[in-house]
Amino acid sequence: MKVLGIDPGTATTGWAVMEEVNGEFNAIAYGHISTSPDNSTSERLKEVADDIEDIIRKYEPKEASVEDLFFFKNAKTVIKVSQSRGAILLTLEKLKVRIFEYTPLQIKQSITGYGRAEKKQMQLMVKNILKLKKVPAPDDTADALAAAICHLNSRKMNEP
Repeated sequence: MKVLGIDPGTATTGWAVMEEVNGEFNAIAYGHISTSPDNSTSERLKEVADDIEDIIRKYEPKEASVEDLFFFKNAKTVIKVSQSRGAILLTLEKLKVRIFEYTPLQIKQSITGYGRAEKKQMQLMVKNILKLKKVPAPDDTADALAAAICHLNSRKMNEP
């Protein structure tokens, strides 16, 4: 089963399509969606939603792992990310992709075994788990891969 990992944002949204094959995690495709600050919020949200829809239609994931909001120091940032998450969740629901949400703490715990791991440690673990030559960039892409890995790990633990 293919899983779509998403790290939501308005300026940059990370995404990753992964599957598990014979106990190994396989990154099928990954990247990020960047929107222009010159565009209106609604234009940026539409661009994110349209691009997520294109990714879903191309790779046909059955489930999505979306990073949940947990804590933000900046109220303006939390509002923007919430708007992006809303557009993404609506797109997933419309296309009948089953949604799973994980906090950054849960994702870090799944990847590193420690819920307060530093970003660099997370990125290195993603690189090592997926046997990549270098750390995926930007950070949002690595975070999307981590969200997908978290979900694949959770699926394994919850299977009968």
